[in-house]
Amino acid sequence: MSELIPAAELAARNTSHFPNEDETYRKARNALLIKEIELRRQIEAVAGMRRSLPPGGAVPRDYAFVGPNGPVTLSGLFGDKDTLVIYSFMFGPQRKTPCPMCTSMIGSWEGKIEDIRQRVAVAVIARSPIERLLQWKIDRGWKQMPFYSDMDGDFTRDYVSAEDADMPGYTVFTRKDGVIRHFWSEEISFDMADPGQDPRGAVEQDALWLLLDTTPEGRGSDWHPSLSYGG
Repeated sequence: MSELIPAAELAARNTSHFPNEDETYRKARNALLIKEIELRRQIEAVAGMRRSLPPGGAVPRDYAFVGPNGPVTLSGLFGDKDTLVIYSFMFGPQRKTPCPMCTSMIGSWEGKIEDIRQRVAVAVIARSPIERLLQWKIDRGWKQMPFYSDMDGDFTRDYVSAEDADMPGYTVFTRKDGVIRHFWSEEISFDMADPGQDPRGAVEQDALWLLLDTTPEGRGSDWHPSLSYGG
């Protein structure tokens, strides 16, 4: 890769200027722009490290799930793709309602499933019966969300929580020469949260938070997305 131009030099090319802004605002905004360029580069560097990971462990079994049309295996979820993304949704049988944060995150995929499937296969898996998951899909007005039930819990215990706890999970698998391998999982746990922050991974998946991070109020600390807004 060509040597990068210093971020400050790139930021100096900025010609943006908005009505009635003063010198104090412009100076602070340009300083922020340098950090935004550096952040963009850090995000790409980390993504490059992720893509360069050596092969992960071979999947020990072809896990069984239940989908809208009946039984399906992990290998079957790949379809014609070589990469499979699975989100483990916090909606186990012990929960009366789904996790609002999980609901918000996967809801941001609704309407994008066809785009995602141009590149990779995707599935949302939870421990509840498929009928319960499909009812939640109806309740939320989702049309594309690909739900599957991990009824026996084998997949969840191996790749999300050995204790079969109601935990979120994001797992990527690859298939090459007939062998399915684990590629990457989110491994930042709740106890790794920084002071004053909600627990979160380094790869932000929810467009809600990305949008709020651009606002003066930010994400806030006294609210979470709701499961229903009436109407």
